[in-house]
Amino acid sequence: MASAARRRFGYAGAALIIAAGLGYGLARADEAPRLLPKPTLDEPASGGLETAVLAGGCFWGQQGVFEHVKGVRRVVAGYSGGEKATATYDQVSTERTGHAESVEITFDPSELSYGQLLQVFFSVAHDPTELNRQGPDVGTSYRSEIFFADPEQERIARAYVAQLAAAHAFDQPIVTRIEPLSGFYPAEAEHQDYLIRHPNSLYIVINDLPKIGNLKHIYPELFNEKAAALSGTGAAL
Repeated sequence: MASAARRRFGYAGAALIIAAGLGYGLARADEAPRLLPKPTLDEPASGGLETAVLAGGCFWGQQGVFEHVKGVRRVVAGYSGGEKATATYDQVSTERTGHAESVEITFDPSELSYGQLLQVFFSVAHDPTELNRQGPDVGTSYRSEIFFADPEQERIARAYVAQLAAAHAFDQPIVTRIEPLSGFYPAEAEHQDYLIRHPNSLYIVINDLPKIGNLKHIYPELFNEKAAALSGTGAAL
């Protein structure tokens, strides 16, 4: 499996495998981006910052996409769904911890709603119809999941999934799990801002940069040219 290859041969080696055509379900520059309707149920604009925790495949790309969304102040790559003691890359990679590679998004609800985050999540950041995988990465740690922090986030998330299903927005059923957030644990430093630090990585070029291009193309009103990097020196793409 491609995810095992990524661990066995390293990230560069896995990228070469993907480039050779063994990966599938990838976001590519020649694919038409998927424009989804706005959530009919959403939160009102309010003051103060909020956080959202989402999982949708490798956290490198998830972090890279959401760092380019207007209103987002900070995105941390990490792990959710399992215990704190097992929240390390080596342990999560065994697919026995219950964790999913996730991102914790801090955003300003006066500029960006939780529903708009979900709109980007479902249409640009990942494919919510892939079960326990995203593109070349296979396993429950790459699953699609929304970890809600409160009843309002749960209500909005479930309503939006129902809205997309009723509209037949996807050819296949949405498999995104919606569960309460029990904890978020930041990933190791080497995984933070990976896309910004390694924009020429073949894995990033094939799997993740097209997602940012799609965000800019179909949601220009939500696109921020400068990434909200953890280092404070976000790169413009």
